[in-house]
Amino acid sequence: MADSKLDIVIIGAGPGGYVAAIRAAQLGLSVAVVEMDTLGGVCLNWGCIPSKNLIQQAEDFHVLAAMEKLGVKVDRKGLDYGVVHANSRGAASALAGGVTGLLRKNRVKVVKGRARLAGAGKVAVEGGETLIAKNILIATGSRPMDIKGFEFDEKQVLSSTGILDMKTLPRSLVILGGGAIGCEFAFVMNAFGVEVTVVEMVDHLLPTEDFECAAILEHSFNKAGITVHTGTRATGLKRTAKTVKVALTTPEGDISVTAEKALVVFGRRPNTEDLGLDTVGIKADERGFIPVGDYNQTSAKGVFAIGDVTSTPLLAHVASREGEIAVEYIAGHAGDIQRVDPDSVPSAIYCEPQVAGFGLREDQAKSKGILIKKSVFPYRGIGKAVAVGKPEGLVKLIADPETGEILGGHVVGLNATEILHEILLAKTAELLPEDITRMIHAHPTLSEGVMEAALGLDGSPIHM
Repeated sequence: MADSKLDIVIIGAGPGGYVAAIRAAQLGLSVAVVEMDTLGGVCLNWGCIPSKNLIQQAEDFHVLAAMEKLGVKVDRKGLDYGVVHANSRGAASALAGGVTGLLRKNRVKVVKGRARLAGAGKVAVEGGETLIAKNILIATGSRPMDIKGFEFDEKQVLSSTGILDMKTLPRSLVILGGGAIGCEFAFVMNAFGVEVTVVEMVDHLLPTEDFECAAILEHSFNKAGITVHTGTRATGLKRTAKTVKVALTTPEGDISVTAEKALVVFGRRPNTEDLGLDTVGIKADERGFIPVGDYNQTSAKGVFAIGDVTSTPLLAHVASREGEIAVEYIAGHAGDIQRVDPDSVPSAIYCEPQVAGFGLREDQAKSKGILIKKSVFPYRGIGKAVAVGKPEGLVKLIADPETGEILGGHVVGLNATEILHEILLAKTAELLPEDITRMIHAHPTLSEGVMEAALGLDGSPIHM
C-alpha cells in the first residue's frame, strides 16, 4: 500500500541518516526514515559509543595500578569483563533511546524493516509498505571487510562488531590492522591484561596519521607490553580448537604468531548491495561506493547518498555533516551551504595516548613536493602535561611558508582529540598562527601547547 508523498525518505538511521532526518524536519520537510536494525546505526550501537565506553573503563582499570604509588593496595583480580561488556551495551542502549526520542520530538516517521529502491521516488520496505517521496537519501553505512583466508566466525576470528560483543577476555589477542580500530582495541585489551600483538602492513601504526604522532603511540604501546609488527603482511591464518596461528612476512623474514583470538580490521565495505540502485540507474564503483556531487546528489534525480556508502572518509561526523548538506540542498538552501572540505575533517583515535589530526601531513607534503613550514612542540614542555604525569606527546603545525596559512594540525597525547579543535577552528576561520599566539591561554592547560607550536612557526617558542 502506498503512503502519501513525502518530501524525503531516508534509508538508514545511523549518524548520517538520523541527523539528516532531524535537520530535514527542522527545515519543514516531511520525512520518514527506514531502519532495519536499531536506531543509531553501527556507530552508536556497534562502534563509536560502546568502544569509547570500553576505553573509559579500561582507563579506569589501568589507573588502579597507579594507586599503588600512593601506598594504596588494590586487588585487581576481581575483574568481571561480563560487567564491563554490560556497561558498554548500556551506554549504547541509552543513546539509542535518545535518538528515538529526538526523532519523535521532531515528528519524523520511523519505519522498521529492510528498504530497497523500487524505481523513481519509491522505497519498498520488505514485508511492509511502499513509501513515495520527492527525494530519497541513502545512508546505509558500511560493515567490516571480510577477506578470504581471514573470514570472521566471531568466536576465534573477530570483526570489530564481534569483539564489542565479547563477554569474556581472551588470554591473548593478535590484531591484524594497526589503524584506528586496531589501536583502540590494542589499548583496551592490554589495559585489561590481555597479551596483545598488533600487525600493520604499512611502516608505522595509524597509516593515515602523522608519522611522528604514530611513533609516539608505538613507543607507548611497547612500554605497555604490546608487541607491534609494522611493515608486516599477514599471509595466512590457521585455526585450531583453542588458538589461531597467523603467518607473517616481516622486514626480517617470515614468522608466525599464535593467540587465543584474532581481531581482523582490514577496513570496511559499503552497504550498497541489493539496494535496488539499478532501478533508478545508479551504478556503484568497483569498490561499491556511490559517486556523488558537491551536495551528495547521485546521478539519479532526487536520489542522494551520504556517509560510508560514498568515498569520503568513513567517519560518523562526516556522515552527519553530509546528511545536513543533502537535506539543506533539498530544502533550497544551496547558496548557504558550506561544503565538506576534506582538509578540514578531523580524525580522532581514542587509545592512550590519544591521536588526532587534520589536513596536510608532512609526509604528504614531501611526496607532492609542497614546501611547508612546520613546528613541533613536545608535551614535556607543557606545564599541565608534566603536572598530571602525562608528558608523552606533541603538537605539530604545518603552515604555508609564504602566507602563514595553517595547512594541517596533528596532536598526540593527553586529550589530543579535544585540543585539536582549537587549531581546526583557526584554520576554518582563516586565522594565522599569530592570531593563536596573541590569544591568552589559561595556565596551566594543555592548550598552551597549541600556542607554543604556533610561536614555533616563527622560531620563538617560550618553553623550549
